[in-house]
Amino acid sequence: MGETVDPGPVSGRAILGQTLKVLREKAGKSLGQLAEDTGYDKSYLSRLESGERLSKVTVMEDLDSYYGTGSLLVGHWRAARLDAFMDEFKRFMELEATARIMWKFALGVPGLLQTEDFAREVLSGLQTTPDTDWVEEQVAARIGRQYLLQHKPEPNVRIVMDEFAFRRPAALPKTWEEQLLRIETVALWPNVTLQVLPFRVGVHHHMQGSLTLLWQKDGSGVAYTEGTTRGELIEDPDGVLLHRLSYDRLRDLALSPSDSLAFIRDLLKEHRS
Repeated sequence: MGETVDPGPVSGRAILGQTLKVLREKAGKSLGQLAEDTGYDKSYLSRLESGERLSKVTVMEDLDSYYGTGSLLVGHWRAARLDAFMDEFKRFMELEATARIMWKFALGVPGLLQTEDFAREVLSGLQTTPDTDWVEEQVAARIGRQYLLQHKPEPNVRIVMDEFAFRRPAALPKTWEEQLLRIETVALWPNVTLQVLPFRVGVHHHMQGSLTLLWQKDGSGVAYTEGTTRGELIEDPDGVLLHRLSYDRLRDLALSPSDSLAFIRDLLKEHRS
């Protein structure tokens, strides 16, 4: 007997693509017919089925509706989106998806608050040569994470943003205005508390990157720190406690939620004038 060859793990994107193909064939549709019915480009749909491309979550919502599959494709998409991230970030994202409490500090606009156009501008800047497919895939994965903020049961979220984030506007005025409006909108959600850490507090201990603290339903917690090139997941209780205390110091130095909202609205007025 010949040896059985292990093909290795199948990616979430491949599973999603296979599911899309099975559903289409079961419905008796060609790619051309599906494109005509849904309004999506035939070549785009083909690349989704082959696993070459990750769509926006809204595309999966549309196809779930088209096939009458509930949230099957959206569920597969949530697993597939992990393929777009570095390995060290995947474990963090798995924990983020089930966290009941999220505390975040960010020097820039955090991905959970970015608009699609702002995310596209940020991610495009990471490329030395244009790679539209890579950028669009990363944008789709980043924007798709935002469902976490309103996914039932809604997590309790606290975000502290350094004033630095508000002093580096997008290149296009319209993009920046929409980004500020997005931050203002999320700050008003009942499960979100947003604070701005002003320049006047001076130097602080998280000037080199971001910090996220997550707590699960059972009370277990982790910390995740991220710099410009790498991230680190801390699960040791003593390490998590140390980072919680450092977060507490930043929160205490930040503007109150109401003063932070006024700060954002003043920026909007200034931007529009």
